[in-house]
Amino acid sequence: MEPMTRTPRTPATCGLGDRILKVDHAGEHGAVNIYSGQLFMARLTAPGMVDELREFRAHEQRHRAIFAEELRRRGRPRCRSYWLCGVGGRVLGLITGLFGSGAISATTVAVESVVLRHLEQQLALLEDDDPAAVVAISAIVAEEQQHHDCSAGHLQGDRFWPRGLSPVVAAATEAVIWLGMRS
Repeated sequence: MEPMTRTPRTPATCGLGDRILKVDHAGEHGAVNIYSGQLFMARLTAPGMVDELREFRAHEQRHRAIFAEELRRRGRPRCRSYWLCGVGGRVLGLITGLFGSGAISATTVAVESVVLRHLEQQLALLEDDDPAAVVAISAIVAEEQQHHDCSAGHLQGDRFWPRGLSPVVAAATEAVIWLGMRS
């Protein structure tokens, strides 16, 4: 996917920050549910990851709350894809959790790679036009990077899950973001 280019603020783009925050909020709901599904399965398939998954889920719950508060402050409803992200996230979490630590880590790396790229693009697009959105988005970047880096560290030497699962998860994440921006 090509990077977003900066467009001048016009009446047609004034709601861009609102749309981005709605999609980010829905995405964080999806992430909470991915980790919840993985956590449920990891108790059996990857018990050594349970504490990490709890920590990551707590981060995502806080991220979701940041975006929910900003949407509330703006008087905006949540994205129409909110429940789709939740259900899809839970299913993805349960399935990947079933396959253990490699699948869990590959999923996190794939999702966070896409998310981090989008967050960077969002910050560039909104930096001059929507300072409140920039503050909200900036508040989550470091923890999203931590999730990516920690999970990538778990995959050292594992080629199966990153090759087989990552492209599918990354494409699905891109599709959900694309749909959310159009709803």
